[in-house]
Amino acid sequence: MTVLGPQPAADIPAPLLAVEQLHVHFPMATSWPWQTGSALRAVNGIDLSLAAGRTLGVVGESGCGKSTLARAITGLQPITSGRLTFEGRDVTDLNQAGWRRLRRDVQMVFQDPLASLNPRMTIGEVVAEPLRHLFPGLSRAERWDRVTAMLERVGLSGHMVNRYPHEFSGGQCQRIGIARALVVQPRLLVCDEPVSALDVSIQAQILDLLQALQDEFNIAMLFIAHDLAVVRQISDEVLVMYLGQAMEAADPDTLFDRPHHPYTRALISAVPRPDPDFERTRKRILLEGDLPSPADPPSGCVFRTRCPWVQRDCAETVPERRPRSDGRGEVACHYADELARAS
Repeated sequence: MTVLGPQPAADIPAPLLAVEQLHVHFPMATSWPWQTGSALRAVNGIDLSLAAGRTLGVVGESGCGKSTLARAITGLQPITSGRLTFEGRDVTDLNQAGWRRLRRDVQMVFQDPLASLNPRMTIGEVVAEPLRHLFPGLSRAERWDRVTAMLERVGLSGHMVNRYPHEFSGGQCQRIGIARALVVQPRLLVCDEPVSALDVSIQAQILDLLQALQDEFNIAMLFIAHDLAVVRQISDEVLVMYLGQAMEAADPDTLFDRPHHPYTRALISAVPRPDPDFERTRKRILLEGDLPSPADPPSGCVFRTRCPWVQRDCAETVPERRPRSDGRGEVACHYADELARAS
């Protein structure tokens, strides 16, 4: 799914990362050996592209496949089918040695700041570890110079290198995680809900830090979150996922001001606004029922079992991704254009 709006072809940068029809399925055990096992379809046909210096936000409720998508893109989860290219090079079938070399260019920031750090290592050792493995030619002095410089760049003191992770707050631990990811100067940074475990004030600081580092190093960033306000602040494009599939994609202002897909509308209607008069009068879209199991998704449109505007043919035909009626992004819904005109 192309997530760029209607821009002149000369203004669209070449993608650093391109994902085509990505599927990640997990086989499920059966009760009897002669039975055919089913598969849990965590990611089921995702297309996206991301250029250097740009941020793609991925949103959706828990269980929609966001984290599995992140792990597949970073080589931490095997891909069932599809194509993954980095700088025009097909990296879909890279072996462990190939991914080890690519780690210089692709790094990840994890959701839980403290759990992602080894408690038995000082933060200096934590940040230096990628350098030791990916740049073995560096001397110890050169490694420590890079470590202290990066710690100071993320807002920590270089004198803290001998302290342990439990001595830091959650926000400081996430800064350490960011320093560890960026010390090797990657081209792509994948952030899997990096601020969800932090206080609101600390979230703002971490988001500002990520944006400043992105501008400084021209990093492409895949930013995964369930908080739509956070995604709108940091993203250049937004991809909405539901049950492993892409529902809609557009730039943040277009998506939030004029959503076309019913699922996007429901997500945005749940975002609180600091306006008491608006909050008292606005109508929220409440989705009934629970997220279906990715092991047994609904026929046709996977969102139809919870869609307030469902029609008979929604159960019969899978909606194809097509350009939105305004030409800004794409949407996968049979009746997106009718809903957009009615709103």
